[in-house]
This record gives sequence, C-alpha cells and structure tokens, in this order.
Amino acid sequence: MFLGLNEIKKYKFRYALIGLVLVLIAYLIFVLTGLANGLASSNRLAIDSWNAQQIVLNSEANGSLTQSNLTNQQANKFQNISGHSDITQLSANVTRPGSSDKLGTQIIGINPNQSIYKELQIETGHKFTNNHQVIVDDSLVKDNGYRIGGWLKIANHAQRYQIVGTTKNAKLSVAPVIYASSTAVQDVKFDKNAQPMVSAIVLKHPADISKVSGTQTMSINAFINKLPGYTAQNNTFNFMIGFLLVITLFIIAIFLYVLTIQKIPFLAVMKVQGISNYYLLKSIVSQALLLAVGGDRNQWGG
Repeated sequence: MFLGLNEIKKYKFRYALIGLVLVLIAYLIFVLTGLANGLASSNRLAIDSWNAQQIVLNSEANGSLTQSNLTNQQANKFQNISGHSDITQLSANVTRPGSSDKLGTQIIGINPNQSIYKELQIETGHKFTNNHQVIVDDSLVKDNGYRIGGWLKIANHAQRYQIVGTTKNAKLSVAPVIYASSTAVQDVKFDKNAQPMVSAIVLKHPADISKVSGTQTMSINAFINKLPGYTAQNNTFNFMIGFLLVITLFIIAIFLYVLTIQKIPFLAVMKVQGISNYYLLKSIVSQALLLAVGGDRNQWGG
C-alpha cells in the first residue's frame, strides 16, 4: 500500500486520467441502471398497486392481459374467493374535447364492490361513483394538460368521461392507466350485441383453485414477466451493465499492465534489495483498488 500510494502521489496526472475513465464508465452504468429500473417500474406500477398474488386469464391468452377474455360463466366460478377483483382491460387512445392530440393509455375497468377499487389510493379528487366518471394516473394532469373536473373521450367513441380523481404511479406497459367502471369499459370494448366479458380475475390472496375449463392461473410475478417486452428489456439492460463492468476490469488491468511493464527496472532494483514478490504484488493490487474506489466515490459524490 505504501508504494502504491506514493506512486499515485508522484504521478498524479497519469492516475487522474485513469480515474477519469473509471468515473465516466461508472456514470454510464449509473444512467443505464436508472433507466432500466425506471422502464421496468413503468411496466408494472399499476399491477404492484393491486397487491395481488395471482391472476386468472383465458388459457389461450398465453399470459397476455390484452388477449384474454373470460365469459361470465368462467368468472362466476371465482366470485366466492375472498379478495378477488374482476378487471376489464382496453388499450386505447384518449383525447380532450376540442383537441386533436391523442394519448395512448391503458383503460382498466374495475368493480366498485371489489378490492382494487376499495384499496385504490387517491392522490387528488375522489373515486368514481358512476359509469361516466374516471380516475387517471397523475401524469395525465401534471404532464398532458388534463385536469380534475375536466373531460376526456376515447378515440372513435362519442361518449365523454369526467376526470374526478388522480392516483399516483398507475402505469401499465409504460402507458398511463385510466380506471373506470367495468360496465363503462365493456360498453366501449364489446359490440352492443355481444355478451360483455371480463379480461381477468385478480386474486389478492393465493387460492387453491380447482381447474376451471378454459382458464389459467398465474402468479403475479410470472404474469409481469409475460408483459410485452418486459423480460427482453430487463435482460438487455442487465447484459449492457454487466458488459460495462467487465470492460472496467479490463481497462484497469491494461493500464496497470502497461505501468508495471514500464516499472520493470525499478522492480528489479527492489528485488535486489530483498523486497518480496508478495509485497510488490500487494502494491500493484492496492493501486487498482484505490483507483476503483476513487472512481466510484467521485461518481457518487462521496
């Protein structure tokens, strides 16, 4: 450690450049990690807020909420399970009356008598009380010009819905979530002559469910991993971050290798003076640790 510290003090500029490279790589890793966590959260925030353990989907949906529809006969099989919630999902663009700007959203129909509605955390305003009122993710009000008491309409539909409340961190597949009554969403999603269906049954507590024909039961974690692009996105970012860490190790190794080659005459003199190989190796390793720790502390402002 003594030799390593003294050499760094003597060749400040040389080691400052190495430290700068490590700081830049650490900053890039920090940005990628933040981006990965942010995108992952934006895919699943609404699902996390349901505090559910299982979800029941159509067996032909392959774990996709957008592809799932359960008939009333199937849904009725789960009505006696404590903490269950029927949800009806619709991906749709919404607009403000008088505006042509469209915003992609996930519209979730919920039943006021069930747990998701009862446990929904309202940030401003209040929960909807009829089929023409909705609760929206707060980003619609903060970033997209909508307001409490204002109106929105679903693209290609004449019916307007009044925004009566906002909830925080309601995102699904990166899109903001709009909560409405199941009846309102079913009226939009299904033809008037078709029998209304729910998309899925969310179960707050794990249940020993006997097989219902045409359905599949998944854990919430398994369902989240089936979200479009979620697993691929996380794997891509994890690979990039891991690769950058490997690159950092190679950079430190290459720099120290070059510096050690340059110091061979000095190392030879120290060997003649009786300094052990272990002491010299410890000096080189200590330099690497000091550079790595120094770069990390600079990155985090420590």
